[in-house]
Order: sequence, then C-alpha cells, then structure tokens
Amino acid sequence: MATAVETLGKLERRITISFPLTDVRTEVEKRLKVQARTAKAPGFRPGKVPLKMVAAQYGYQIESEVLNDKVGRAFNEAANENNLRVAGFPNIVPKEEAAEGQLAFDATFEVYPEVAIGDLTTVELETVQAEVSEAEIDKTIDILRKQRVHFHTKGEAGEHGDGGEAVAANGDRVTVDFVGSIDGVEFPGGKADGYAFVLGEGRMLPEFEAATVGLKVGEAKTFPLAFPEDYHGKDVAGKTASFTITLQKLEWAHLPEVDAEFAKSLGVADGDLAKMREDIKVNLQREVAGRVKARNKDAVMDALIKVAELEVPKTLIAQDSERLAEMTRQDMAQRGMNVKDVPFPAELFAEKAERRVRLGLILSQLVGDNNLQATPEQVKAQIEDFAQSYEDPREVLKYYYSDRRRLGEIEALVLEENVVTYVLGLSKVTSKAVAFDELMGSNAQA
Repeated sequence: MATAVETLGKLERRITISFPLTDVRTEVEKRLKVQARTAKAPGFRPGKVPLKMVAAQYGYQIESEVLNDKVGRAFNEAANENNLRVAGFPNIVPKEEAAEGQLAFDATFEVYPEVAIGDLTTVELETVQAEVSEAEIDKTIDILRKQRVHFHTKGEAGEHGDGGEAVAANGDRVTVDFVGSIDGVEFPGGKADGYAFVLGEGRMLPEFEAATVGLKVGEAKTFPLAFPEDYHGKDVAGKTASFTITLQKLEWAHLPEVDAEFAKSLGVADGDLAKMREDIKVNLQREVAGRVKARNKDAVMDALIKVAELEVPKTLIAQDSERLAEMTRQDMAQRGMNVKDVPFPAELFAEKAERRVRLGLILSQLVGDNNLQATPEQVKAQIEDFAQSYEDPREVLKYYYSDRRRLGEIEALVLEENVVTYVLGLSKVTSKAVAFDELMGSNAQA
C-alpha cells in the first residue's frame, strides 16, 4: 500500500510505502525452504541441512532480498498509478513510526520536469564555414615531411649534402652533457649525459637553447639560467642556476623530397603526386567538415539552453557526475597513468553534468514533439560515412551492428544532427567564414 504523493519541492516528491510484516515473513520462509534444497553444511548431505541452520546462514540475505523486492515493486506500482515519470533512483529509508504489524518506508524522489522551449524562429544563430585551399595542402605536406625527418651528422658529406657549417643552429638535433648547480651545489635533475633534443622546438628553457646555439662538437659553455617562478620543479622554481653544457653530437635535419617515393610512403601505390595531393585534400575536407559540424552543433546547443526553461533533477546531475568521474578515471588508466589512489570527486564534474542532463532533457522534448528520431536509413548512412576512411568498410559495419550499445551511440549522434538541422531550419541563421588554422586549432568536439 502507498500513500498519496507528497510534493516537497518543484521536482521532489515522497511516497510512504507499507505492507504487513506477515507478508515478508511468509516470503522469507518460502525462499528459505527453496534454499534448503541445495544448502550444504559439514556433517549433512546436500538438501538435508536443518531449516534453522539454513536460516542462520542465509536468513539476513534472503530477508534483505525480499524487502528490496517488495519495496521496489510497491514503489513502481505507486509511480505507475500516479503517472509519475521518476528521474533517477528513489531514496528509500525505513519509517520510524508504522502501524502495528506493518513495515513502512519513505521513498523520496524527483520527477522529470516540464520542458518549455521558446519560439525557435526568434533565435539568432551564427554558423561557420571553412574551405581547404592549396595553401592548406602545402602546409599539411610540410607537416608530413617533418614527421618523416631523418638526421645526418652535420658537416659530413653524404648523399643529401653536409648540412652546412658544423655549428649548432635551430632545427639541428644536438646531444649534450650538462650539469647545473645553485650556489655551487648540484641539484637533483640538474645533470645528464647524452641528452638529445632539437633546437627550436621549445623542449628546453629559452636560456638553455640560446646557450647551445653556435656551439661546435666538443665545445663547452657555462651560463646562468633563471628558473621561472611557476617551474614544475618546486625545489628550483624562482632560483638562478649555473649550467655548463658540452656539445657531444650535432646532426642536421633532412626532410624527404616531395617525390614519388614520398607519395608511396603516404599510401599512394603508383607514387602519383597529383593523386597524393587529392588524397590529402579529401582527408582535410573530411576533417574540416567534422570541425564545422561540431562548431555549428555547439552553437545550436548553446541556443537551446538559452531558449528553454526547465528545472534539472539533482538526482540526474549526481548520477552523471559519477559517470563522468569514472570515465575520466578509466581514460587516464588506459593512458598508463597510475590513478589507483587519486581521488575523483564527482563535484568536479557537476557543471559539465548539469549541461549534459539539461541538453538531454531539451533534446528529448524536441525529438518527441517533432518526430526527429533517427531512422534505420540514417544510422546506416552515418556508419557508411565513418567506414570510408577504413581499409575494409564491411568490418566497420559489422563492428557497429554486432553490438547494440555501439549502434545506440550512432543513433544518438544522428538524433543530435536531426535536432541541429531542425533548429537551423527555423532560426535566423548568419554564416561566417573562418580561417582554416583557426578552425583546426579550436576545441570544438563532435
């Protein structure tokens, strides 16, 4: 039996659930007899253990299961009878005062809110667009060349030349021995032999790199180095050290020529440079399209948050915060980080969780009101689009269609795109061209 629903707040509700104690005892005895059929105990054959011993061993567990089942069933029945859309899980606690022979529990919970979405035709949205020019293709080729760089001893003649005068310069890879001291005392981490780095990449502090430039193999230099106040090494942060470096090895960077061999290294079997450029262009266009879509989706989501009015259930925020914390922990562990004893307070993720839950409720309302669900055809088209960048598209299709959870992720993605298309179709949209570098440097997430 359940009492009438009490309203405790905008979304918070309470129901008192009660049922006869005899119902619980009867069900416990019934389950104990079932358990006794297979129960084992020293000195007894299986199934011949006295019921009192079975009760002593399993009684608490079975009683807890019975109570959970009865309370859960009673709560669900009460929620259905009152047409309540329960958000998250109820908080159920025993009621201190109950009628004689009765067990009573208070179930406190939240319900899903009413979502009021304003007039989308009044929303002003700015979308972005970007183009892939020949200059972007050239920049990408330069990056690909640098990824395939190889080094030669500077000053020694070879098939690619000698690299010029054997003096350290930006772009060279240097191998040095160094030792640092503060007030004449060496400090931990201030000494190394055979340490290699590329000048100009910023891996070392500016004073260190500046002192290395101009050295020849075998030469040494002593110089002062002031560590920044925010330096990661707290023992030396804000202090000035004296360093001595000795150049042991000097190599110059040789970038591969943009020729047929270079094209083949990028997967163009016949080495055709025009085909290589076209492949790069297609890949860049796909990346640009994804970034543009993500930026425009974010703009739509931001607009929906502003135009919609709703209360967000705290229960759902808490649950999503816990989920985000666990996802972060797992992600860091997969990256090889030791997070065993690292705390991940869910509160740190509350703001992000609140936005996710709010958007989820808004999207759910829009989808239901305007029939924007993902169709099987749309889902298949999205997977086929993903599969284009893989060697065997059929394996990609199999990967998604063999797992309902993975397929659900694609459905959710398509659903969001349907919402974006719908909102853009109603809103006042202006388009702005953005530079390729600006777009690729953004933090937009699809």
